[in-house]
Amino acid sequence: MSRVLVIGAGGVGSVAVHKMAMNTDIFSHITLASRTKSKCDAIAKSVLERTGVTIDTAAIDADDVAATTALIKSAKPALVVNLALPYQDLAIMDACLASGVNYLDTANYEPRDEAKFEYSWQWAYQDRFRDAGLMALLGSGFDPGVTSVFTTYTKKHLLDRIDTLDILDCNGGDTGLPFATNFNPEINLREVTAPSRHWENGQWIEGPALSHKQVFDFEGVGPKNMYLMYHEELESLAKFYPEIQRIRFWMTFGDSYLKHLEVLGNVGMTSIEPMMFQGREIIPMELLKALLPEPSSLGPLTKGKTNIGTIATGEKDGKARTVYVKNICDHEEAYAETGNQAVSYTTGVPAMIGAAMMLTGKWQGAGVFNMEQLDPDPFMDMLNQHGLPWTVEDLAAPLAF
Repeated sequence: MSRVLVIGAGGVGSVAVHKMAMNTDIFSHITLASRTKSKCDAIAKSVLERTGVTIDTAAIDADDVAATTALIKSAKPALVVNLALPYQDLAIMDACLASGVNYLDTANYEPRDEAKFEYSWQWAYQDRFRDAGLMALLGSGFDPGVTSVFTTYTKKHLLDRIDTLDILDCNGGDTGLPFATNFNPEINLREVTAPSRHWENGQWIEGPALSHKQVFDFEGVGPKNMYLMYHEELESLAKFYPEIQRIRFWMTFGDSYLKHLEVLGNVGMTSIEPMMFQGREIIPMELLKALLPEPSSLGPLTKGKTNIGTIATGEKDGKARTVYVKNICDHEEAYAETGNQAVSYTTGVPAMIGAAMMLTGKWQGAGVFNMEQLDPDPFMDMLNQHGLPWTVEDLAAPLAF
């Protein structure tokens, strides 16, 4: 049993600590910290009511390395689980190094002033973590995270060689609201408005945002428009699986969402460039974030399912094979269990499982690791046990897209 410090009290943080409290054989003591302590206290109250487990709470500015280091030393965790904003990854990694504690996150670092996310900043910590004898696990959410584990599982058990890989992320949930993002609005809108990018024949192919779409019939959801996007796991998959000739990421969006996004973009509300307003500097996207519903408030409103998986083509025992590994998660069931909708659930549960892998020693090492570098089997087993069951389906032929 081990102590853990979770930083971040949004929907993902809420799911993670609820699930940790359901596994006290692994997580002996939980501290939850964020900038706003009242959010932590509300989650702690829910955890106590649902599981009977008491967790500690604290206020922390995760941009402040010294303060975070002091909190870590006070809480005495074996692992820090970073579920804060990706802008804060490096500061929290610095605090972990300063306090001699292992690290885990779900999303790679992104500068505040540039809509660009990549692993280079965190991979640069490899020597420091290795020399300190510490482990940093990057991207233990669903995508990135589970989709990378699906890929390693596919290579270990289902295909001798992977030729192409498509990641399909469908949120079929409906909130009844005209426009809302299902996770942090600022991060969500940065992703959606970024140019598309995929890996093909050893190079990156770029295109305009949301310019390439396909219709796909998702089990449990139905036919949906999905759009080619860039997503961070493409970078690590291309690095650790150079055999794969093409890697793409697709995400579904409804027409209403895209129309709202187009209008907001046209009037400058999705910009991250500072502007002056009534004598003070503001960033339009941060103002938009403040106007949109808090994603953690969407739980009781959201109906429907998510369907996220990987379709890989390749060869098994000398024969061509196409395999589809996926999870379907119900928004209402996720809310009934943890008080959060399925988008938070599908990220928070893998964060808990990744932490469990590290704390039980099933995943261990010194340095900075991506999910693709580790044994998929114990992680896949825990997905089945803790609310994210998966299936494997053989497809008759590679998909046309």
